[in-house]
Amino acid sequence: MKRSLISAALVLSLGGTAGLAQDMPFGSKADRGYAAQIWAYLQESKLAGPDMIRTTPYEGTDPHGMMLETFYTTATINGHEGDLIVKRNFGPVGVTEDEVLRDPETHLAAYTIMFRREAGYDPEDGDWFWVKYLPDGSLDETPNGMAMAGQVAKGMDEGCIACHQGAGDDMVFTSDHLAN
Repeated sequence: MKRSLISAALVLSLGGTAGLAQDMPFGSKADRGYAAQIWAYLQESKLAGPDMIRTTPYEGTDPHGMMLETFYTTATINGHEGDLIVKRNFGPVGVTEDEVLRDPETHLAAYTIMFRREAGYDPEDGDWFWVKYLPDGSLDETPNGMAMAGQVAKGMDEGCIACHQGAGDDMVFTSDHLAN
């Protein structure tokens, strides 16, 4: 009897998790596939990877990094040309510009990306596709294992979209040149 109750509880808990995962607007197989196409573009364009183009880092803050490098460009992903913002996130707390310039690989914590998809993808949020990669190009995950790609944290109180809504119509804090 005890074994049956434990099995039933496990099935219900897994079913609840699967249902929640299906309802999330990010981390799907399609989102992961689209993110893989973006990563390939980043490497081909030398915006990521061992031969990446470098720029002078500047002071950042959580959740991105204590030092940042940011690039603004356009990219064609899956036949669609859109705005692309590439932010390299460096740490830990206390890291200096000189340390990042001397040894970027040691200090690179993540790449955070915004890519403006085709009109209608997510019109409420500027049609941005959000993705966070680890330094090796794998997708970062939320604490519950969701891949951080797609409409990351849409409808939540915290996360990419919730934070960037405070930047105005274009959802970009560092520039207004990408207004809709």
